[in-house]
Amino acid sequence: LGSSYILSCYFTNWAQYRPPPTIYMPNDIDPCLCTHLLYAFATMKNNELATYEWNDVELYSQFNGLKNQNGNLKTLLSVGGWNFGSAGFSAMVASPTNRQTFINSVIVFLRKYEFDGLDIDWEYPANRGSPPQDQQLYSVLLEEMRAAFEKEAKQTNKARLLMSAAVAAGMGTIESAYEIPKLGQALDMINVMTYDFHGSWDPFTGECSPLFKGPADNGGFIYFNVDYAMNYWKNNGAPAEKLIVGFPTYGNSFTLRNAADHGIGAAIAGAGTPGKYTQEAGELAYFEICGFLKDGATEVWNAVQDVPYAYKGTQWVGYDNVKSFGIKVDWLKKNNFGGAMVWTLDMDDYLGTFCGQGKYPLINVLKKGLNLETTCNSTITLTCLQY
Repeated sequence: LGSSYILSCYFTNWAQYRPPPTIYMPNDIDPCLCTHLLYAFATMKNNELATYEWNDVELYSQFNGLKNQNGNLKTLLSVGGWNFGSAGFSAMVASPTNRQTFINSVIVFLRKYEFDGLDIDWEYPANRGSPPQDQQLYSVLLEEMRAAFEKEAKQTNKARLLMSAAVAAGMGTIESAYEIPKLGQALDMINVMTYDFHGSWDPFTGECSPLFKGPADNGGFIYFNVDYAMNYWKNNGAPAEKLIVGFPTYGNSFTLRNAADHGIGAAIAGAGTPGKYTQEAGELAYFEICGFLKDGATEVWNAVQDVPYAYKGTQWVGYDNVKSFGIKVDWLKKNNFGGAMVWTLDMDDYLGTFCGQGKYPLINVLKKGLNLETTCNSTITLTCLQY
């Protein structure tokens, strides 16, 4: 197929509520863009996998229908997320019975709606109200799930369901949340969330997903970069080929305390103004950042960290662009990681109308850099056998 890299892209089931023209549905996904598509998020009820949005079932069918246009495409359903928190997962892993209930429900659910696997987004075991023993119980869950998936595949003669997990990039969380070698064995893909290293929760400006440590980084902040996080996972027992590097198609924004002080590490008064379309303080989609730049914001290339930032008045945003994605993908290949994970499809300029760089300009940099050009033909070809 020309490449063995993975390009996993998240779809979010709340992008359907954005104002036009940025409403985003599964039918808006280019089926030839990514190797794996992840549907965020499902939830859990009574220790069983469950839908979250009122129209999820309809969206699942559109989402998995994309495989009709790309025979190589794999789809996974992602359960959890930041807002889901830890309590539901904690209760589920607490007993063998609850774990079994969950695993059984997962198999039935994924087969029913034609997903190829499960992505677990527990943020985070042994953190945010989750007790210390959840670090071990998380490993147990993954081991039991892997065994159940293998058994089901043998019994039904179907391809084994895939397992991936979205995991932390901050060293403190990694140490307390995961038994890395065990995750490395059970999972097919370890999606490291190498973004949100800085945001309006900090007292100063900083990049969302810097490749390297910056001059303002001291104390614990020296660990807050993609290079450190990915190598920490690798050096502590995760197989490099299963480690998937996180790429954000958004930036984190700040309101400066003083418009004249606009470098990295500048004092902030709080989160940046919400974007017109994503409408969340402290975060701007890439397509909104293009609008910010068109409105006269100054873009600065942060050469030490290989990412840009931009400012205008008291508004400041640290983000990724086509150039930084290109540098990161080269770095990823040089370090033999398994591929790239994108959060999210719907925050790239998927319409191609905001940035003037074509459709999905950021994700296309990854597709090209990972040599995924030949893996998909959106027209189905029938092979004739000659007798």
